[in-house]
Amino acid sequence: MKRRSFIGKTMAAGALAGFPSIIPSAVLGRNGDVAPSNKAAIGLIACGNRAGVAIDYKRYNKSEVVAVCDPIRERRLEKKKIYGNCSDYTDFRDLLARDDIDAVHISTADHWHVPISLYAAKAGKDMYTEKPLGISIAQDLKARDIADKYGRVFQYGAQQRSQTPVRLGIELVLNGHIGDVTDVYVWAPKGESGGVCNPISVPKGYDYDLWLGPAPQAPFCRDRCLVQGPRNAIFHIYDYAIGFIAGWGAHPMDMLQWWIDNSDIKEKIPVRYEGKGTIPTDGLFNTVTHWDVEGVYANGIKFHFMDNETANRKSPHPAVKGGHGTAFVGTEGWVMTKRGGWETSSAALRQKARNPGPKKLKVSKNQRQNLVDCVLSREEPVDNLHSAVLSDVATHLSEIAVRSGKVVEWDNEKETITNKDLQKYMHRDMRDPWKLV
Repeated sequence: MKRRSFIGKTMAAGALAGFPSIIPSAVLGRNGDVAPSNKAAIGLIACGNRAGVAIDYKRYNKSEVVAVCDPIRERRLEKKKIYGNCSDYTDFRDLLARDDIDAVHISTADHWHVPISLYAAKAGKDMYTEKPLGISIAQDLKARDIADKYGRVFQYGAQQRSQTPVRLGIELVLNGHIGDVTDVYVWAPKGESGGVCNPISVPKGYDYDLWLGPAPQAPFCRDRCLVQGPRNAIFHIYDYAIGFIAGWGAHPMDMLQWWIDNSDIKEKIPVRYEGKGTIPTDGLFNTVTHWDVEGVYANGIKFHFMDNETANRKSPHPAVKGGHGTAFVGTEGWVMTKRGGWETSSAALRQKARNPGPKKLKVSKNQRQNLVDCVLSREEPVDNLHSAVLSDVATHLSEIAVRSGKVVEWDNEKETITNKDLQKYMHRDMRDPWKLV
């Protein structure tokens, strides 16, 4: 379908309706025949610094990158050089219109994650979507359509589920080696403050309207649009994100959810959140920088979520130290997992990881490669959508507790905030013509 017809039909029905039915080539084969031995064809949507991990598709013999897309010409052409013989696009809808692409790797700003993932699902594409999931609870819940309605493979980009030390540590907890879990601690790097916006002209080759997408109109300036790395504005401006409480907190929160999903306690996420924190009032960046949230699961397990500076200053438990981590504290010991390592309350406990027991987690050595394997096999990936929704909602509820200054009560069955005056925080407006429908 030509782009003009594509946009006309989708926009006429509210951004997501009117999509053509496209069958991925992993199912039909490149020439329409069943060909399970074919490589999975991958398209990259967004070519900034978060797209660096996509090099794994080039290194894996079961996949190839056939297209790259970014509203910034310089970035996409740089990635095109890396992947060689591939096409490049400004608009993600042009890439999705191709019927020879099996899956997409989405590493846009957070405010684009769910909208583009829904577009991709309706276009028949599987996907790897960077963390965090959405910028609102409503977006997170709507994202379930990706798997439930469209039947797509979805891999969440929290990455640590593919690290052996993390898996070993959580398997110890699952098999009861620390006794009954009483407390869980989650901490992540603090957010950033500052940033200035001195408006400048939009550079040639930069589609700023598409970069903004569903976010509010705003002046183009260096600190908003041209900085890469940890101080990238897409992590710290509320129009595009809720800050490192989700942007980094998604990693250790995902570890907590991995345990919950595979445990016998039959919980989803905490049902009560109370916290305080800091939200800058000067400068361009206006998301939570420091947070200290206390909560509880329905069964009484206590939940503690902090930024790293707060966690290290308070030192609530010897397992809580360093820049990030997830600690499980039980009646007979504790286990702490983090990117690149894990610790236990005793050497004897650590030794039990060699044969922890019957409860085992899915093994994956690389989450991009795991996506490719699941695209070809149609199995569920290690970091699935339903788990991502739950952990992401927990970060939103924590942020709402800080932003509102009130206790937040959550109903896991109805999936709503029960405080009526706080339900407004579950939704975000989207700039026309973009909608979630």
